[in-house]
Amino acid sequence: MRPLDGVRVLDFTWVVAGPVATRILADLGADVIKVERRGATDFGDRRGGLSGTLMRGKRSVVLDLNRPRGLDLARRLVALSDVVIDNFSARVMSNLGLDYEELRRLKPDVVCVRMTGFGLTGPHRDHVSYGPTLQALTGYTLLMGEPGGPPAGFGYSYSDLAGGNLGALAVLAALWHRRRTGCGQLVDLAQLEAVASVVGPALLARALDGGTSTPTGNASQEAPGAPHGVYPCAGDERWLAITVFTDEDWGRFAHALGDPEWTRAERFATRTGRLEHAAELDRLVAAWSHDRVAEQAMAVLQGAGVAAGVVANAEDLCARDPQLAARGHFVEVPTPEGRTVRIDGPPFLLSETPARVGGPGPLLGEHTEEVLGELLGLASEEIAELRAAGAAG
Repeated sequence: MRPLDGVRVLDFTWVVAGPVATRILADLGADVIKVERRGATDFGDRRGGLSGTLMRGKRSVVLDLNRPRGLDLARRLVALSDVVIDNFSARVMSNLGLDYEELRRLKPDVVCVRMTGFGLTGPHRDHVSYGPTLQALTGYTLLMGEPGGPPAGFGYSYSDLAGGNLGALAVLAALWHRRRTGCGQLVDLAQLEAVASVVGPALLARALDGGTSTPTGNASQEAPGAPHGVYPCAGDERWLAITVFTDEDWGRFAHALGDPEWTRAERFATRTGRLEHAAELDRLVAAWSHDRVAEQAMAVLQGAGVAAGVVANAEDLCARDPQLAARGHFVEVPTPEGRTVRIDGPPFLLSETPARVGGPGPLLGEHTEEVLGELLGLASEEIAELRAAGAAG
């Protein structure tokens, strides 16, 4: 048994944020029926690429919601679903006649989840958003910059993951409420608020101090230190993070390096001096690290009691990380074609009802006939006729 066995989710989500939410529900055992359109954009291999890991364990049904018969099929599936979720802009589901009031008419105890960019209320409710836009609007790009430098992007859409995880949490809360009361509800999740909520106190601190706070770059927000940053190592894009806060840390650091002459300079003897000459110190540390293997340099520093760690890349995590391997974080999933794809599994372990990857990502429309036959009782001939008419695919 998995926690959501027996729960059916009708999934209208797309791109990343919404599919992240529903893949968590699928890992927890929900029957997630992904409603897709013909020509849907894929992100790599649908079995095991980005699309595959976002869609894992779900069933794909192609319906044309712009055709009356396709929309009617969706409405019939709503009546058999516990959760209906989308991450369109606010107006889309209303324009389709699938707003919460209509969904509730079709299924009185339905949990309706609207993961819009800005929420269903407020002056920006109809604006369209993507993750990097939300990150800029909530201050991430400013906070990520180097001191004195321009705002900097994340390099990937962190807000999609934040919104997706909080979306799954909201679904679980609503399902728990329904279990206790028998009543469904509307979940109005604004992804702007979701990503703002995980900025942390820095957001309010910046507002309350008149906006005078500055980005810290790679420096710690806890306390000043020098050397403190990431330093280049041998190889292509290999880096080592090093932190020295106290004079005791500095002594251990210098000893680990073999006490070179520059570490004995008077200007570096105290933290105040090291902070004052931080730029010079960074150049000297980078010269030491430049020709060293990152893992070996890390071991030397850690062995001396200095805070240091390799800046991991994807290969480090997927192929060499002993902790992730010991936890079974990456799983091998067989596909119907006879191959195996490797994807990330659920990031938590439940002792009694463990989550698991229920299967690879589905091909586009792979389960249309299965779902329409199993749930709506349509014969193969009827489904073929719907496909010929363009209502299903």
